[in-house]
Amino acid sequence: MESLLILHAAAAICAPWLTRRLGRDALLVLALAPAAGFGYTVWAVAAGLPRVSAHAWAPALDMSLSFRADELGVLMMALVTGVGALVLVYSSRYLDRDDPGLGRFGAVMSAFAGAMLGLVTADDLLLLYVFWELTTVASYLLIGQDPQSRASRRGGMQALVVTTLGGLAMLAGFVAIGEAAGTYRISEIVARPPAGGLAVPLALVLAGALAKSAIFPFSSWLPAAMAAPTPVSAYLHAAAMVKAGVYLLARLGPAFGDLVAWRAPAVLLGAVTMALGGWRALRETDLKRLLAYGTVSQLGFLTILFGAGTEAAALAGVAMLLAHALFKAALFLVVGVVDHAAGGRDLRSLSAVGRAMPWVCAVAVLAGASMAGLPPLAGFVAKEAALESLLTGDLAGLFALAAVVLGSALTVAYTLRFLWGAFAAKPGLDPTPAHRVGAAMFAPPALLSALGLVLAPLAGVYGAAMAAYTGGFRDPGHVTHLALWSGAPVPLLLSLLIFVAGGLLFLAREPVARLGSALYVTDSGVVFWTALRRLDLVALQVTGITQRGSVPDYVLITLASLAAVGVFSLLYDPLTGLVAPVVAWERPEQAVLAVLIAAGVALALRARAYVVLAVFAGLTGYGTALLYLAHGSPDLALTQFLAETLSLVVFVLVLRRLPMRPVTGRLPFWFRLTLGVVVGVVAMGAGMLAMNARTQAPVGALMAGVAGSGHSDNIVSALLLDIRAWDTFGESTVIVVLTLGVTSLVFLRRRSYAIERDEDVEPARTPWLASVLPLAERALAFEVAARLTFHTVLVLSVFLLFVGHSGVGGGFAGGIVAGLAITVRYLAGGRYELARALPVHAGVLLGAGLTLTTCTGLAGLLFGGAALRMLAADVTIPLVGTLHLSTSLLFDLGVYVSVVGMVQDVLRALGAELDRQMEER
Repeated sequence: MESLLILHAAAAICAPWLTRRLGRDALLVLALAPAAGFGYTVWAVAAGLPRVSAHAWAPALDMSLSFRADELGVLMMALVTGVGALVLVYSSRYLDRDDPGLGRFGAVMSAFAGAMLGLVTADDLLLLYVFWELTTVASYLLIGQDPQSRASRRGGMQALVVTTLGGLAMLAGFVAIGEAAGTYRISEIVARPPAGGLAVPLALVLAGALAKSAIFPFSSWLPAAMAAPTPVSAYLHAAAMVKAGVYLLARLGPAFGDLVAWRAPAVLLGAVTMALGGWRALRETDLKRLLAYGTVSQLGFLTILFGAGTEAAALAGVAMLLAHALFKAALFLVVGVVDHAAGGRDLRSLSAVGRAMPWVCAVAVLAGASMAGLPPLAGFVAKEAALESLLTGDLAGLFALAAVVLGSALTVAYTLRFLWGAFAAKPGLDPTPAHRVGAAMFAPPALLSALGLVLAPLAGVYGAAMAAYTGGFRDPGHVTHLALWSGAPVPLLLSLLIFVAGGLLFLAREPVARLGSALYVTDSGVVFWTALRRLDLVALQVTGITQRGSVPDYVLITLASLAAVGVFSLLYDPLTGLVAPVVAWERPEQAVLAVLIAAGVALALRARAYVVLAVFAGLTGYGTALLYLAHGSPDLALTQFLAETLSLVVFVLVLRRLPMRPVTGRLPFWFRLTLGVVVGVVAMGAGMLAMNARTQAPVGALMAGVAGSGHSDNIVSALLLDIRAWDTFGESTVIVVLTLGVTSLVFLRRRSYAIERDEDVEPARTPWLASVLPLAERALAFEVAARLTFHTVLVLSVFLLFVGHSGVGGGFAGGIVAGLAITVRYLAGGRYELARALPVHAGVLLGAGLTLTTCTGLAGLLFGGAALRMLAADVTIPLVGTLHLSTSLLFDLGVYVSVVGMVQDVLRALGAELDRQMEER
């Protein structure tokens, strides 16, 4: 299953390149990824279920990449991959040839399909949450596919906010359930659910699930998302994303379905949603929004069935889950065909489209009949089973049954309204002209609607296949069978009542629409945006109070808060058992370095120029580096020294735009000095407390053995690249994000690939540099030194990269050394010389570095059994000897490239861009 996820990720990465080469035909190539997933699903069913796969992720935290495909998982896999492949085929002719967003559409659709596939196969709560949020981000990008459309941007934002807030609540519930169960493995939680104290965690999980599936009061985002392209609506809002919440209810139903805290809110909110969604659909005039509210209603139906917590209702639920995906995806695609061929989807302006497109009309009628629950279609089988499963005789069952009957009658009414509005001839309107569409647009909805007819006679086989899942519910409920007719008279009579009521509602569509308008109070979307605007106002007021644009104030608040926490802790719980033996020094070097650092601090306090202040502050950093060296840690000393040097360069670049003399502080010197002393004491005391609180033996003594097992002679390198590789990977990502964020604040216009050159002015050249500074700013000795040392320093940086696994160095140190070499070229020759020194865009380097570290981690997952597990091999080369190869070198190379890109981006923003802005002034 991991290979399928990697395949979808590769498809997403290659999508922009493919669309540039093949145009919209690239979507046909991208459809191969979900098609391969569908093929795997068929093979998994034939080979036997469940299919299980697990790889260690963070063993110390009992976290693993665990995947499991059982009967429910395979059903969802078939929908995600099958419908996904058909939608991509459909999109290859729905989207325009010259659509500028083709590459983005193909990439995000492939990524969403992969994330959805991971979600329905994840067997770990935390892993499921990761894929859950990936689908949220991808859906936001797909809904906002057209950045020029305000409706698209607002729809994407609304979906993102609602589903993300629900997801955060769900994460809290997952953590509580996982800790209560002693495991985060979903299959184990379902087999042995925790008992007691689960009301709040279950409410949090339900909040996330209901928000994802647009259940009241979270329904507003789904109709707003209809601003997305029709293929997106057919996939996300019929067969994939909105099913995620329902899937979670179905997945955890066997464990918690018999609890009131789970069953009551699910059934109640599902019933309200089914009724409100169906009622609102009766007065919609846009065909997509009509189907959107119909989808909301049907999702409420599914929530009732899976929330009921019985085996019978779950059996009806899995039948409706399949039927709904087939008919609703087909109908959304039909709307796209009508919109594409007739030039609109407002039912008030369409007339006699069915005559111009009889085959499309037939497909819509077939899918609509299944949605209305007419025999002999899959929708009828599912509806009959649902009605039969709710005949429990108790009050809760009667309430759910009444809600389903009412909602189903509304479903019949808005189905008839949809078919009439899209295809019927209307008095007073001329026939709407419509052109033919190609097979790629007609075949997907035709196939989906036909499956609703073909699969209905196989209902018994399907029910038997799902018995392994539905049998996990502890409450059997009312005896229910999946069949074209189970022989039970009550469900059939209720179906007749539903058809009659729905038909009457359709015939009275005008009075019903007027009644709906009269009862209209407000729109949930209006409520959402009103609440968001008021939240923005509150945030603006709070920001105005706390963010005054004064860096000293921010530093003061931060340090004062730290000091207050320390003083409060000391007063709240005085130190009584602290053992802190004081030693003057362990080595004579410590005293000397302490004096050096103290001198740097004292000189910094008396500095009268910003540059001098930065230099004296840097002395404290260099003194710290020497302390590391004195304690036998040359790696840390080298890194600290290089980072301090680079920081000093950045300070100088920024300080060029500030006055030479620092501004006099508003607070008296004694106050600032006292605050600094208190903060220092608090920081030192926290360190002493942490060391004094140690109850276990330090792990430092074990590092040498672990490093040796990884074929490393450098403990620091082994720690960064193997033992704590996840931390290094995360820190590299943070560095990249911070770099892009900080440097983007400097650019006043869109960032370009190359540093812009004034075409009227050709920069001067010398034998040493391709570009030099103005004559008044030049330093010949500096230019000569920059040119002579540049390549030597680069070679030194590569040397540090290669020896880092066995000696002093590493990717971070090597990257900073290379960055300093580039910095010298820039300082000697200016911004054009920077462009010559490194003619590669910083974003390319940052992206290449992250990609390399990520691929190294995936290699460990594929070939080593765990993500970021470093692989090693000894290769014998004739005439050379034995060469030790390790993927840790590739991981370190990614860090090296990322750091070089970071330095280049900082130089472009704080150096070259500021130079350009100063020249323009």
